[in-house]
Amino acid sequence: MTKKRLTWVDVTKGFLMILVVIGHYPGELDFPLAKYIYWFHMPAFFILSGLFFKPVVEKGLMKAAIHKRFMQLIVPYLFFLVSITLIRYGMEIGSGNLDISWYLNDLWALAVGGRFIRGAYGVFWFVTTLFFTYLFFLWLTKTFNRRKQFVLLAIFYLIAHFESIVAMHVIGGKPSEAAQSIPMVWNLDVALMAVVYFAVGYYLKDMWMNVTKRWMVAGLVVSVTAILLDGIGVIDYRLSMKFLRYDHFVLDLAIPLSFTIVLVGIFQRFTTRMSFSWLQKVEKHSLSIMYLHILMDKLLNDYFTYGLIGYTAIGVFIPIIASILIKHLLPNGKLLLGGFSPKKETTPMPT
Repeated sequence: MTKKRLTWVDVTKGFLMILVVIGHYPGELDFPLAKYIYWFHMPAFFILSGLFFKPVVEKGLMKAAIHKRFMQLIVPYLFFLVSITLIRYGMEIGSGNLDISWYLNDLWALAVGGRFIRGAYGVFWFVTTLFFTYLFFLWLTKTFNRRKQFVLLAIFYLIAHFESIVAMHVIGGKPSEAAQSIPMVWNLDVALMAVVYFAVGYYLKDMWMNVTKRWMVAGLVVSVTAILLDGIGVIDYRLSMKFLRYDHFVLDLAIPLSFTIVLVGIFQRFTTRMSFSWLQKVEKHSLSIMYLHILMDKLLNDYFTYGLIGYTAIGVFIPIIASILIKHLLPNGKLLLGGFSPKKETTPMPT
């Protein structure tokens, strides 16, 4: 049973990672595919992350848990941040950009991170948000009973929506510009929303581990209804966690959860009948794909012409090759890719 669970989780995450790549396609799509992808793909990652959260009860284990998550998330974040920056700066210097103020301003934006860094760093916000989300939930489950946890999560959800309303409707304008009017390091404020999705994965673990036919039907009805209503103009739902665009109190839970239920239910059933080893391989190298797929397009689009399929292939396969090379050629390559495992303490055998 455990093996099957790991299989469908890996396959689902691999599929979601492909959706991340597609969602960053710079060209125009006839079908509003990117819009619907953004409805659920990032919340789904937080839900699946919460699914495997383990509370830390003992005081002595808290530091070790935080250290493990730091090594798995922030160390690769810093590695890819520095690597991509060196490539960018090399290209800038090669093109004749010797303006020191430009580099200082750029370094400042990179230090702030989150929604303030764009282009090749477009997905970096997710990792720092996930790290803070984990810390928030670790603190919640360590400090408060279940009832107080729900109360605090509701408060976080309200604060997140209030901030979104301020950004989208008070400040106004383009979501990216409106969100950047609210200063925040590493998208720490987005963790207020992400922790709710994370909690849904944790508290509803039994449901997620076995999505029944009834849940599948309910999720499908909500998902299809939302698409139809959006298609005929009854609703114009948008979701962008990075840019604080979650200003519909009900739909921001109903739509991401329903789509995720359908996706998880489908892969739970399919993985018992057929192999999706290629999606498992995508998930295995998902960290490199996430960090490098936008960079690959920026490096190659001046030399090659390709559509959505070509963009997706380049954004998936080249980072996989880079991931393999990093792991085998660089010192501590596995660690740089998030493969940190704490050493297990061994108890000496009695003599």
